Amino acid sequence: MGDAGEASDDAAELAEDLRQSISAFVRVVRQRTGTVKSAQSETLDLLDSLGSMNVAALADRRGVTHQTMRLVVAGLEAEGSVRQLADPADRRSRLVSITSEGRLALFQGRSKRTVHIEEAIRRLLSLDEREHLKAAIPILNRLSDIS
Repeated sequence: MGDAGEASDDAAELAEDLRQSISAFVRVVRQRTGTVKSAQSETLDLLDSLGSMNVAALADRRGVTHQTMRLVVAGLEAEGSVRQLADPADRRSRLVSITSEGRLALFQGRSKRTVHIEEAIRRLLSLDEREHLKAAIPILNRLSDIS
């Protein structure tokens, strides 16, 4: 009986340590590369991964109001990162799509973060530590598949 309680406490402690570690890692990498997450970058990310959608669907996915998303989309459209076209299924609605400029901005941010992480791995980790990190990636991927 003691083992189950200890395993449960261990899982809770591990979960909190992992949450703190991953949060700090992501925050530091984004700060040091100047690619801080924003409403604009999250919206571009959604459009890139899920494809075109209307403002209401974007707002729902991001958990913001329709008005807030309309402002985000307007800003992205003004900078050329997205475009809006009539929805062929509903002419009253407009579909928001990422443009090549928007994809380029996403790619550049991702590349900056990857290069920063690569440099840190080369500078800070031994070959043994790199192998441990490599072995942990499938485990982290399994945890992110939790639904």
